[in-house]
Amino acid sequence: MKKISISLSGHQTSISLESEFFEMLKKIAIAKNTSVAALIDHIDQNHEPNTNLSSAIRVWILQYLTQHQ
Repeated sequence: MKKISISLSGHQTSISLESEFFEMLKKIAIAKNTSVAALIDHIDQNHEPNTNLSSAIRVWILQYLTQHQ
């Protein structure tokens, strides 16, 4: 498990992700020519309100990989 501290919409937060998910997030950010922080911010702004951000990131990665196979 990897814990990441990040600033989202002006507030500090931390998320915990398995190393494999964090590595995939970095690869997707590179493929999309953006930063991991920008990608997490995008996911944060578009996920279901009652969903924990770490879970939302995992689901987003799964959906991204499904659509880009």
